[in-house]
Amino acid sequence: MVQPRQDVALMAGYHSPQVEVAVRLNTNESPEPPPEAWRVAYAEAIETVEWHRYPDRSASELRRAIAELHGVDPAQVFVANGSNEVLQTLLLAYGGAGRTAAVWEPTYALHSHISRLTGTDVVEGERAGDLSTDLAEVRRVFTEARPSVAFLCSPNNPTGIVDGEATVRETVGLAEAGDALLVMDEAYGQFAPWSALGMVDDDVPLVVTRTFSKTWSMAAVRLGYLVGPAAVVAELDKVVLPYHLDAAKQRAGILALDYLDEMEARVARLVEERGRLTAALADLAVDVWPSGANFVLFRPRWADGGAVWQGLLDRSVLVRNFSAIPRLEGCLRVTVGTPDEDDAFLAALSEILT
Repeated sequence: MVQPRQDVALMAGYHSPQVEVAVRLNTNESPEPPPEAWRVAYAEAIETVEWHRYPDRSASELRRAIAELHGVDPAQVFVANGSNEVLQTLLLAYGGAGRTAAVWEPTYALHSHISRLTGTDVVEGERAGDLSTDLAEVRRVFTEARPSVAFLCSPNNPTGIVDGEATVRETVGLAEAGDALLVMDEAYGQFAPWSALGMVDDDVPLVVTRTFSKTWSMAAVRLGYLVGPAAVVAELDKVVLPYHLDAAKQRAGILALDYLDEMEARVARLVEERGRLTAALADLAVDVWPSGANFVLFRPRWADGGAVWQGLLDRSVLVRNFSAIPRLEGCLRVTVGTPDEDDAFLAALSEILT
């Protein structure tokens, strides 16, 4: 039987455990569903879909709605099946054989994984001791590796740390000087105190990616997008598969944007709950990283992270285990849930640590 590419055969896939538990806080989903009014409107919209026809290939109405949300031109918006397909399309256009993508670890695993899937070499820089972005290391990587694509994730996943505007601006300058494209992954951007979206311009080698999965409570839909230079978007349209966004998905996204106030209120509640969760963790025997996302990274001080993860699972609470990741030994990441879910997590963790 024909064999896959040798590099693919050696890869490990990207997986997050899906098990039946009472409290699932491992995949950074919204703990609240979309508004009921959206569900009703979406059901009505589905009734009008012409199922025997292809969808709008360019998703024009959805792009216009996203452009209006961010105050940009629709030609600066690209939409795909989740932000991961956005990343894949970027690498199909700007990565590939003979090109390099730069990441600074630890960060979102799919930046490296999708790069390698598209035949793009990966150069890994290191973050600072506190896991923030180290500008000296960023400069070193740009100088030595001359990447075609560079990834910053802010708020970073899995740490939750937000890159400051000065850091991003200097990195954009390095990308511009090195003829590279900087990808700001803002999957959790609405939870953070600032965004790089205001820096996007047709003359700036910067794209910002977003997702409907987290703040819009639409993980099941799989819808993401980027805002960037129109010339970049035009190249992405060349390499993405035709009709890749189905009609139902497009309508779901368009309708979601009618509920901006509800989304912002939901985000505000989660940010407040994040503060309560972080404060409660600080009272336990764990080290906690500051988060601008909808999750918190922590490390038990006197207990093995893997054992704590298993102890939580035994109590029907699922969090994400990063114990085996370099620089994150012993670390666990918990999604901000409902107050009841977070109370159950905190009670279980306190029982394990005492």
